[in-house]
Amino acid sequence: MRQNNFTPLAKHMHESANGDLSATRSLSELSKTKVFTDSLPSDPKYPTPSDSHKAERSELGPRLVKGALYTFVRPEPTEDPELLATSRRALIDIGLDPAKADTDEFKQLVSGNKIFWDPDSQTGIYPWAQCYGGYQFGQWAGQLGDGRAISLFESQNPSTHTSYEIQLKGAGKTPYSRFADGKAVLRSSIREFVVSEALNALRIPSTRALSLTFCPHSRVQRERVEPGAIVCRAAQSWIRIGTFDLLRARGDRALIRQLAEHVATKVLPGWKSLPGKLPEGNVSETVPQPARGIEAETVEGEGKYEENRFTRLFREITRRNAQTVAAWQAYAFTNGVLNTDNTSIIGLSIDFGPFAFLDNFDPSYTPNHDDFMLRYSYKNQPSIIWWNLVRLGEALGELIGAGSKADEEEFVNEGVRKDWADELVERAETIIQQVGEEYKAVFMTEYKRLMTLRLGLKQSKQQDFDELYSELLDTMEALELDFNHMFRKLSNVNIKALETDEARKDVAGQFFHKEGLAGLEKDEGAARERIAKWLDKWRARVLEDWGEGHDDERIAEMKQANPKFLPRSWILDELIDRVEKKGEREILNQVMEMTLSPFEDEWGWNREEEERFCGDVPKYNRAMQCSCSS
Repeated sequence: MRQNNFTPLAKHMHESANGDLSATRSLSELSKTKVFTDSLPSDPKYPTPSDSHKAERSELGPRLVKGALYTFVRPEPTEDPELLATSRRALIDIGLDPAKADTDEFKQLVSGNKIFWDPDSQTGIYPWAQCYGGYQFGQWAGQLGDGRAISLFESQNPSTHTSYEIQLKGAGKTPYSRFADGKAVLRSSIREFVVSEALNALRIPSTRALSLTFCPHSRVQRERVEPGAIVCRAAQSWIRIGTFDLLRARGDRALIRQLAEHVATKVLPGWKSLPGKLPEGNVSETVPQPARGIEAETVEGEGKYEENRFTRLFREITRRNAQTVAAWQAYAFTNGVLNTDNTSIIGLSIDFGPFAFLDNFDPSYTPNHDDFMLRYSYKNQPSIIWWNLVRLGEALGELIGAGSKADEEEFVNEGVRKDWADELVERAETIIQQVGEEYKAVFMTEYKRLMTLRLGLKQSKQQDFDELYSELLDTMEALELDFNHMFRKLSNVNIKALETDEARKDVAGQFFHKEGLAGLEKDEGAARERIAKWLDKWRARVLEDWGEGHDDERIAEMKQANPKFLPRSWILDELIDRVEKKGEREILNQVMEMTLSPFEDEWGWNREEEERFCGDVPKYNRAMQCSCSS
């Protein structure tokens, strides 16, 4: 992966090969590696592909797997699979020619019917499922793992040199399925397929979705019997904070160290790519550009502030997740289940269950109807991600706290001597606390950058946070205005239309729902006045940054920061109904066209339908919730 010198997310982990078909390959030509399984220990019960292949799938588990980070396991075959849709953008980004997605070879691969391993010669790449644990709703859940996800191989895009691990979700039982069936239902698979690509199109770091396959003979028991499906997805890494959690819970010091080394050298670009100790000074001012290029053996600082390479790894993971959650908040994306097993080690949005984009701005909203305590509500996401990162800090704590002694033979082989245990603990706690301050600063820096773009400004000023961001959010909450529609409609406002108080009050009405005021505020005049006062402040800042006569340019830039289309919950519900119940197929491709190009004004398939999907959310379909069941 590319280095991150606190570059904006658009350049950091949002992936796009910019439609460069010249760099794409056919499936057979696509590079295929297995760095994960070559570098890390396998399930001791089935240590080789041959051992796993000889066994009946039912013999593989479910069971506890110790001393390992994965199990070799093949997908279950799918009878008469139907390829419902592919993401052209995702295929190009992994280096695969979209035209080749129509081949039988591709269809068999993404349905679990083809693997790149030859049982006769015992060569090639055998699929695997990862082993990890996690804290779920704040409670330790023990071993979890890929209960229905099976990785096929890794591949590197020849143009961007970004590597991806290609994985099937819903392809059958693994040793980590626990009491489940290893399947995924069509309903949740449609949701994941669409939102993975929606987030990437919004320049928010996310795992990707290559294809969606319908399994016509698969009947899956959830709250009801539902049809099954498989999503073929891709990520630079599927390692989670929960991967480290499980090793810490089991006291596996050696494997924690091995996994940390793997993340730094195989997933990230190497130890020298990691951010070093921040310079002295106000963290909000020093956080944007930490020093990089530091040798792995170098230790920075002294005493309890001594920082080794494992601290730098923790800092990089923290910064990436801070930037991602800032983007969630800026675009009002709510994950719904931010357990540590759903928190990416490289800051990707991952594992989509009861997610949603906010409709009306309600900070306490959670899309998860089982989240009675609102633990994973929109407003709590930044603090929850930090809570998860503290669990990672605890797993890495011994390595962080060791400071300059991290590579001493006695520490590596025997652990911490009693006479310096207190020193180690104090150093680890000090560093984790310092990185926590850095997390806040990185989050705020990225959040302000994105909100500045969304408001059409060229620079962020200190007073903007209170006078523009906070006041706008308070107004949207009080008047129950649609979060993302507010910004898109604002993108179309001409500054000359805001020159008088009466004009501003007139424009204010554009932001109401079709039925008028939806909140507790029933005085339309007071509501218009409140919005008008904010518009006056916004107008002044726009003129300060842009001057007179640049509305066309500003509007064009704002439209590239404020999507017209988002896959709202009501749209996904309609899409699921039309595909699953009514047998429609083309609607899925049409919604994906809008998803992949969310900033456009129109998409050219049905203007009336496009405007309906982009328009006011139906009153009784706002703030929908769903379950984790998928």
